[in-house]
Amino acid sequence: MQFGGVQRRRHGPSIAGDARVTGHGPSSGCHQAVTWRAQTRFHGRLREHPLMRYRAIFISDLHLGTPGCQARELLDFLKACDSDYLYLVGDIVDGWQLRRRWHWPQAHNDVVQKLLRRARKGCEVVYVPGNHDEFARQYCGHHFGGIEVRREAVHLTADGRRLWVVHGDDFDGVIQCAKWLAYLGDNLYEFTLRLNRHLNRLRGRLGLPYWSLSAYLKHKVKKALNYVADFEAAVAAEARRRGHHGVVCGHIHRAEMREIGGTLYCNDGDWVESRTALAEHFDGRLELLHWMPGGEAPSAQGEAPELGLELEAA
Repeated sequence: MQFGGVQRRRHGPSIAGDARVTGHGPSSGCHQAVTWRAQTRFHGRLREHPLMRYRAIFISDLHLGTPGCQARELLDFLKACDSDYLYLVGDIVDGWQLRRRWHWPQAHNDVVQKLLRRARKGCEVVYVPGNHDEFARQYCGHHFGGIEVRREAVHLTADGRRLWVVHGDDFDGVIQCAKWLAYLGDNLYEFTLRLNRHLNRLRGRLGLPYWSLSAYLKHKVKKALNYVADFEAAVAAEARRRGHHGVVCGHIHRAEMREIGGTLYCNDGDWVESRTALAEHFDGRLELLHWMPGGEAPSAQGEAPELGLELEAA
């Protein structure tokens, strides 16, 4: 991990296929052999930790505009973690929920201002809209406050790997074939999150840690597990077909990093339940970050089943 004082490195993008490539690989152009390793680190609030520097950060599924968005925790994360590249991998603003009921507290506005400020200070910010903010897809190719909107992107890591960056809803059969069912599922999911907030308020009074009801239900329901597995395999297969070394996506709110058929599959999770992000170090190494509010640091063993990761000591 690198901290403050690292010189910023900016490199202009180049065109490759139908997606723009950002990042910078090795000067030799050769791809290094990589053993994929998944790590999880736990960070508290900004006041307890120095600025953490990464080459690139990927976040998705913020769902700004909903009561479930953990905007304050996200702000703490953005203040504590800096990067040369920042990818917003879809469902940043929840247009579905905002059309039904307007919810936009000051913390949500602060997140937007923070992202714009990050772009003004030299970070290359790329916004890849998802299905909940599909209204932004009509602006692909445009810049807003220094943030570029793209339908998809390709990130070139420091060690020469091409990562396809896409939200992932195109690989969701429910979204593509029965959108009304997706809207129904969204309402049920919002109800689960509302119930989860009440349960965790009670758990907080009892001194118990945060617990995700929806993640528990997904883990227990076989059809949900099959849906996740099918989604992951489909996204990885398309990335492989396009000639990429890996894919970074969101959409299913399940942070994961593993190899599928020789292709690296990375899901950066969400900021409704898991508070996770994917980060690239300056040597090209990738890791999942799990932000723990209030400076709490649960043991890595307790987090492994939820994230499905093989952990290494930080």
